[in-house]
Amino acid sequence: REGGRAAEEDPLLPGEATMGLAGAAAAGAVRVRFAPSPTGFLHLGGLRTALYNYAFAQKRGGRFLLRLEDTDQSRIVPGAADGIEDMLEWAGIPPDESPRRGGPVGPYRQSQRLHLYREAIEQLLEKGAAYRCFCTPQRLELLKKAALQRQETPRYDNKCRHLSPKQVAEKVAQGADSVVRFRLEVGAEPFCDLVYGWSKHEVASVEGDPVLLKSDGFPTYHLANVVDDHLMGISHVLRGGEWLVSTTKHLLLYRAFGWDPPRFGHFPLLLNPDGSKLSKRQGHVFVEQLAQDGYLPAALLDAITHCGSGFAENRMGRTLEELVAEFDMGRIEKYSSVLDLEKLGEFNRIHLAQQIEDERRRPGLVAEVRASVERVYGEQLMDRGVLEKAYIEQVLLLRMGHIRRLQDLVSPNYAFLWIRPMVPHEELQAISPEAEEIGRLVLELLDQPVATLTVQELNRDLRKLSDRVRVTQYSVMMKLLRLALSGQQQGPSIAEMMVSLGRGEARTRIQRALCS
Repeated sequence: REGGRAAEEDPLLPGEATMGLAGAAAAGAVRVRFAPSPTGFLHLGGLRTALYNYAFAQKRGGRFLLRLEDTDQSRIVPGAADGIEDMLEWAGIPPDESPRRGGPVGPYRQSQRLHLYREAIEQLLEKGAAYRCFCTPQRLELLKKAALQRQETPRYDNKCRHLSPKQVAEKVAQGADSVVRFRLEVGAEPFCDLVYGWSKHEVASVEGDPVLLKSDGFPTYHLANVVDDHLMGISHVLRGGEWLVSTTKHLLLYRAFGWDPPRFGHFPLLLNPDGSKLSKRQGHVFVEQLAQDGYLPAALLDAITHCGSGFAENRMGRTLEELVAEFDMGRIEKYSSVLDLEKLGEFNRIHLAQQIEDERRRPGLVAEVRASVERVYGEQLMDRGVLEKAYIEQVLLLRMGHIRRLQDLVSPNYAFLWIRPMVPHEELQAISPEAEEIGRLVLELLDQPVATLTVQELNRDLRKLSDRVRVTQYSVMMKLLRLALSGQQQGPSIAEMMVSLGRGEARTRIQRALCS
């Protein structure tokens, strides 16, 4: 059953899972899962949950699963399922088992596991732990309105739990629509959450009996996640803090089935600076969009963990390997964390500089820049030499630590690196009447027999050269040379421009612009 779609289409029998993977979890094997709903694309909050699960499994020699909870068919976004797995792979935290990769406990989409939920429901009905409810949507709506009028929290009144077997059989024979509800019982036991410590919610006293199976045959989250976590042998359920209050309900389900539950750990929420929760409705928090905008995987992983907890110290520039090595569930705080998206650029600048400095990764960056230059400037390229590896490498090394994203190098501010500017001679003369004299002196400087141009030496020589000009101040001379070399008023230092362009190209531009 390993790999590919064959594994996905080969359903696992309940008994097989119970004896195999569930037993492995009980024996101490670590198996965790990231279980998003494909009702939207992966956002930064989901990426952090996936990373924590991945790191937890990696440190313990365990397995990291991706399971898609797609039972709410009306809300599924086309392409979201593939997009979630694509982004996990892009981020460098691929699952060991998933819809795409297959595995021993597939299928990994809940919509393909409906027969397992039906079998589980039959077990609960036989035990009397669940019952069929025939209440119409209209009656449920009236209950809700009445509770709101009394300023109470709406809850189901458990009317159908009192139907006799004969009454149920009659309604089924009449073809009445029904759902299956779980019979909540008082006496819930406390549990120790890996983050929040001891917790208990007496759900039977504040909630009505919850729906487990909807009338369309699809399960609710409460049933599906319990059944799947058991059959897939999940040892630790590590998920968002919004599910903490539901955990008691899930533990009651485990007790009703007679199954040993996994350990639970709930992560505090990621918040916007204004205190609101990160949401799929915020386009700027989607991982796929950030990837298209030029943000590196390592930068995003660093940023979403830097604002939170789970590590001995928070420092910028941590690699995925360092994050995994330093991750500690015991260090996760109970309070929510604020994610300042304005700082993403700084994280990216640091990680991009690390990659440029790494000789193993630099060729990939060179290829990416080359493709971007050809795409953006195309036929404007006068000299194809700017696409050569040595030239692009030199540009990367000189701008290392200055640019935040790789595509900054093909922005208008850096257009001078790839195309020659067209600057009218009169415009340069307006800056300084000594334009031609300055051009001649700079050409002499560039013609000196120096093995290589360096930024430090050029800065020193340009400063000395300004002393030989009669009326033009150094700052004005730099303005003149910047316009001649790049056609721009702002940008890198003149020395950096000259080194980036190289002696020959810098000489050509100076001669063409400043010398009549």
